[in-house]
Amino acid sequence: MGYDRWVIYANTCKEVCSQQVAIAVKDGIVLEAGFAGGCSRNTQGLCKMIVGHTVQDVIARLEGTRCGARQTSCPDQLAKALKLFL
Repeated sequence: MGYDRWVIYANTCKEVCSQQVAIAVKDGIVLEAGFAGGCSRNTQGLCKMIVGHTVQDVIARLEGTRCGARQTSCPDQLAKALKLFL
């Protein structure tokens, strides 16, 4: 595909619905992202919104987002996956 590399984060946290998130990044810009599991329309929308943004910007915006009373969320898990990329 010509991407720098794929980051695949297998979610082991029992507190979110998604099991996995995959992100394609080139030159520090998010090109594509997708979730396995989770609230399909929410995760699809989230992925569309981050395409074209820098990895650092996405992390800054999403890190620490909570889902209800949970300590994490699908957006937070995406930020954690991007931190693994860095």
